[in-house]
Amino acid sequence: MAKEGQERGEAAVTVRPEAGTGERGTADGGTAAGEAGAAGAVEAGMAGGEAGAGEVGVVDGGTGAGEVGTAGGGIVGEEAGEAATTAPGTPAAALDDELAAAQREARENLDRALRAQAELENVRRRAERDLAQAHKFALERFVSELLPVKDSLELGLTASAGEEAGAAGIVEGVELTLRMLDQVMDKFGVKALDPAGEPFNPGFHQAMTMQESDTVESGTVLTVVQKGYLLNERLVRPAMVIVAK
Repeated sequence: MAKEGQERGEAAVTVRPEAGTGERGTADGGTAAGEAGAAGAVEAGMAGGEAGAGEVGVVDGGTGAGEVGTAGGGIVGEEAGEAATTAPGTPAAALDDELAAAQREARENLDRALRAQAELENVRRRAERDLAQAHKFALERFVSELLPVKDSLELGLTASAGEEAGAAGIVEGVELTLRMLDQVMDKFGVKALDPAGEPFNPGFHQAMTMQESDTVESGTVLTVVQKGYLLNERLVRPAMVIVAK
């Protein structure tokens, strides 16, 4: 019967060669050693694949069975693989680190964008306020320069009202005031247009009428009825003129 058990153990070894071979034990008058070896080989092949083979111990007195080797090698390997996916240095851990870094960078970029938007809004409001102030007080300097001219006119009017005021004094006062006004206007880029004797220019002159003339050529300005003015080379008022036919 020991021989029969040995044959069964060898037959079990050939069932799943990739699973491992059950090593048979030495039986001294026993009947279960060969069967235990065969069972170890079959169970190891079904449970663990290439995980390992069941080893059968020595049977003394024919009463003990061989101890079967661990058949859970495949399960242990699977759990170890799952643990490795979350361990530091693994691809999954690297992806987690990259995701966390991208989220931090996104938050920082959002914060910078909000700060830049707030600063831009403040700059826009300051520019609007400065522009409104410039429009409101653009003539402040010009007015301050005109005040002495007005004072001179008032003094001349007061002096002309006296009994001792003469025409010569009044004329002198008006001429002085006019020179002051010309200086102020010249300081602010205001230039007078007095085109008498010049060719008529429709861009700067406005013809009131035309007259026959034997002294000048046709199209020449004979008389300036009202002077024109330029502000920094920009026409403010055209000169009113009479043109020769």
